Amino acid sequence: MAHRPPGRPETRWAYVFLLPWLIGLVLFQAGPMVASLVLSLTDYDLISPPKFVGLGNYAQMAQDPKVARAIANTAFYTVLHVPLAAVIALALALMLNRVTGRAAGVFRTVFYLPSMTPYVAVGVLFLFLLNGQAGLVNQFLGLFGIDGPQWTTDPAWVKPGIVLMSLWNLGSTTIILFAALRNVPRELHEAAMIDGAGAWQRFRSVTVPMISSALFFVVIINTISSVQMFDQVYTMFFGNQSAQHSYGDAALFYVVYLFQQGFQFLHMGYASALAWVLFLIILVITVIQVKVGNRFVYYEAEPRGSTERESR
Repeated sequence: MAHRPPGRPETRWAYVFLLPWLIGLVLFQAGPMVASLVLSLTDYDLISPPKFVGLGNYAQMAQDPKVARAIANTAFYTVLHVPLAAVIALALALMLNRVTGRAAGVFRTVFYLPSMTPYVAVGVLFLFLLNGQAGLVNQFLGLFGIDGPQWTTDPAWVKPGIVLMSLWNLGSTTIILFAALRNVPRELHEAAMIDGAGAWQRFRSVTVPMISSALFFVVIINTISSVQMFDQVYTMFFGNQSAQHSYGDAALFYVVYLFQQGFQFLHMGYASALAWVLFLIILVITVIQVKVGNRFVYYEAEPRGSTERESR
């Protein structure tokens, strides 16, 4: 009798359970990605057959001033949003970490609830909150004698207003950092206190290194999310196409322009090229973040001798 390799039935069942995911990956992710790559080399309007234009769409992007404007707007928003989101979420997580007893669960729920709000609803809500004449934000600033800007009409304040709106959805980031704070060994803080370290020294030398992997994850995820910003911006500034806007292209983000080209102007080939450039931009940014971040991130499970081997 032939010898049957051990574990073979388990391997087959593993493939059986993985099959639905593999089918979904091919049909809904890998397949559309390949199709969009092919379409990016064509002139396609959903009505006429695609016409092959080679790299013409990419050459057009290099000469399209709105592409440069959209990239600049998206980069400005990302540079402001990502650090602010990380710092504010960490501050909220530190506050949550101090809450004990039955109130702890209530506060965690309250902090996370804004993340459950649909993005379209958030856009509509902040369209009223940021209104330059009667918005609650400017009314609050007025209590301190500050004349609030025209958040939704002044080109200089449109993007800061969008950054302010984006801070509404910090629930997920806060909970991730809170979970990391809960895993910081109490013994390390006690040892630092015995050595005479103050609160700031303990935070800088103990807390931050121990949660650096969570901070690194949060920065990468928020960067990718910021580069793909669409729902709230489109709801606030592009929902009423018949209205005359004084802010020009100040709210024209990259994905908004991609959507316009694909689904308003039916330039599907050009939109596919925009999508692939966006993919490459995110890939390059993520690789750079990983390369740089790995130098500062502390992994608790890392072998002790790995640092010595790297230094050699």
